[in-house]
Amino acid sequence: MLLYLRLLKESLSFAMNALTNNKLRTFLSLLGVTIGIFSIIAVLAAVDSLDRKIKKDMSSVDKNTMYLKRFSFGPSEIPRWKREQFPDVSYDEYQYLKDNVTSVEAMAFQIFTKSETAKYEDKSASNLNVVPVSYEFTDIQSLKIEHGRFYNEAESNSGTAVAVLGYETAQSLFGDENPIEKKIRLYGQKFTVIGVLEKQGQGMFGSNDTAVIIPVNFLRNMYGDHNDFMTPVIIIKPKSGEDPEAVKAEITQKLRNYRGIKAGEIDNFIIDILSGFTDLIDDIIGKMNVIGWIISAFSLLVGGFGIANIMFVSVKERTNLIGIQKALGAKNRFILFQFLFEAVILSLIGGVVGMLMVWGIAKILTSVIDFEFILGLSNIIIGTGLAAFIGLLSGILPAISASKLDPVEAIRSGM
Repeated sequence: MLLYLRLLKESLSFAMNALTNNKLRTFLSLLGVTIGIFSIIAVLAAVDSLDRKIKKDMSSVDKNTMYLKRFSFGPSEIPRWKREQFPDVSYDEYQYLKDNVTSVEAMAFQIFTKSETAKYEDKSASNLNVVPVSYEFTDIQSLKIEHGRFYNEAESNSGTAVAVLGYETAQSLFGDENPIEKKIRLYGQKFTVIGVLEKQGQGMFGSNDTAVIIPVNFLRNMYGDHNDFMTPVIIIKPKSGEDPEAVKAEITQKLRNYRGIKAGEIDNFIIDILSGFTDLIDDIIGKMNVIGWIISAFSLLVGGFGIANIMFVSVKERTNLIGIQKALGAKNRFILFQFLFEAVILSLIGGVVGMLMVWGIAKILTSVIDFEFILGLSNIIIGTGLAAFIGLLSGILPAISASKLDPVEAIRSGM
């Protein structure tokens, strides 16, 4: 054991000498490993950070949540011209399904609409995400109320002019002032603020920080049910333990009967399950990882050749020393491990530099944009292992050639 520790120490010394005595040559040779490790770890860290962000953003919503509407969130087998003929879901359909579907825990009616500007006295907040939705919304999406409350069933059904503000919306309009029971102006009407949400932060699917949540029936009472700037959606949360596909089939059958769709005719509505969307994202993330590995493989290949070049030159320069070591009794495996350790150490140095570059860039990007890039322990282990493997692979031939040198010829070549 002590022999190998001494061998490792000597190899480290030789590797550092190679770095200091031939700076430019070593730099150019290690550049491939550095770029390769940087590329693969940067891609893995970015994809991991994106995956973590998506899962965090979706943690407040059950992945089995369904969206019933006339359009599709993702690719669809139904032609676009056909989908454009589908009717919007209606409030009556929402009430019918809520009363007749047994496998649903909660169901809410929401309208997607355009951004608006809200005002309070001389202050205003523009480009706000207006969320007209029924009171069951809090049972489907976990909204954390910092101050006040959410509107109740009576306020929702009657379309009372009450509002729940996102954190940034409240800050823009009221600052440090308590907004509860204050009046804001929206759609030319006065709304009573009854609640403020906790700060959420920017998410992959938007943020409630800039939202104004109001009873959906207020908008329906004001504008009716058929307007170009209003797209209704029914949000459905199945009961715990229910098979999402079975729930989807029940809703499909109920709505087909309600709309009078005949057997053999296609559905004129679309039900998207959130888990299908997350599966699509997982597939995309997997493909991004594969592409990253393929791109980085070329840099790692070049880096491996660079390390091999350094080691062959090192063997040539130290032929005389190898001969002396063998003459003094050094075994072939001692010489072999000496050069293998040196190759691995050189490659690890290149890998560490590459990972430090990823860490530095991640820190800069995290501070500049509202997105947290994380260099996880698993990626550090992958980078270190990959660098060591490249060093081992590229150093094996030079190490074998060094271990097989004849001691007499080796000493003579140095004279």
